[in-house]
Amino acid sequence: MVRMIKKPHAVQSRATFFSTFGLRRDRDYFIENASTLIASGMGVIDALNAVNADIKSKRMRMLILSMRDEIESGSPIWRALERARLFPAHSISLIRIGEESGRLSENLQVVSIEQEKDRSFRSKIRAAMMYPLFVLGLTLVFGIGIAFFILPKLALVFSQLNIELPTITRIIIGAGVFLGEHGAIVLPIASLAIGGIIYIVFFFPKTKRVGQHILFMIPGVKRLIQESELARFGYLLGTLLDAGLPVTQALASLSQSSSFPNYDRFYRYLAARIEEGNSFQRCFATYKRVNRMIPTPVQQLIMTGERSGNLPEILKKIGQTYEAKTDATTKNLTVILEPILLVVVWLGVISVALAVIMPIYKLIGGLETS
Repeated sequence: MVRMIKKPHAVQSRATFFSTFGLRRDRDYFIENASTLIASGMGVIDALNAVNADIKSKRMRMLILSMRDEIESGSPIWRALERARLFPAHSISLIRIGEESGRLSENLQVVSIEQEKDRSFRSKIRAAMMYPLFVLGLTLVFGIGIAFFILPKLALVFSQLNIELPTITRIIIGAGVFLGEHGAIVLPIASLAIGGIIYIVFFFPKTKRVGQHILFMIPGVKRLIQESELARFGYLLGTLLDAGLPVTQALASLSQSSSFPNYDRFYRYLAARIEEGNSFQRCFATYKRVNRMIPTPVQQLIMTGERSGNLPEILKKIGQTYEAKTDATTKNLTVILEPILLVVVWLGVISVALAVIMPIYKLIGGLETS
């Protein structure tokens, strides 16, 4: 029976999220400039003082001063950064390895690049989803406006007609009458309910795998998620292995950086099996639906790199390849989703149009027969 590795830093990851809330931009500025200054030959204390001079956030300045005081008192740099809770565990591991091996400036630059790539991945997904969410939101706003302001008036007109209304008209008019009478109460409650459902499905830790499953069913979105995760997988795992981190620790660190439960579970499975002495090839062969996580050609590349001893270089090459693919997929995603959005909007427009036009045709037909 396979023993799944638990997240050793789960509490630390949550603490890192809350401690960096609102400081993400300052944190990125800090690591980018500190790594550049240290690489140029400046001492760590002087680099911290120089970066701190341009930080606007008071909370971030206090964190940097606290780190400086710890380092001046003899604490290792990685320990000061760990206590500040500014970076995830895999970044701290890189900094610790760099400090102990004399490659601190290089590893700090790697952390800076990794943070930049992480921002890029998140930005691409947000950019891809912004257009469809905007269109659907606008459609919902217009639909509520029509139901709240126009349908009650149509209900009054049609109620005075001596004709039998079609089913779709009765449904829409009933909704309009209901919103006209109770809309001031119903709409805020409905908005809160929708927001709560979105949070539970997509963000709540215990249920967000449901939202992930939904995203994997949307054309184009599944491909973008897979490509962005493979880009992160290749670059981060290759960098950690190249820095000298054992493969099991590197995979455990990778699971902490993943935003998707399916990949998190997959990385922890790999770490557990490899710790037992298995190869990547055997891990891939025994994991159900592994092709949904990693395509077969990528699996072959990883197995080849493992056998040849060039796994870090091959992993970083995979990361570069899929990073380029995410750019193309992001640009094409809007084109893929546009027909689906048009169908959704068209169904809404057609429903309202039929509800209004059908009674008119019925009334005209009744006048002609009379």
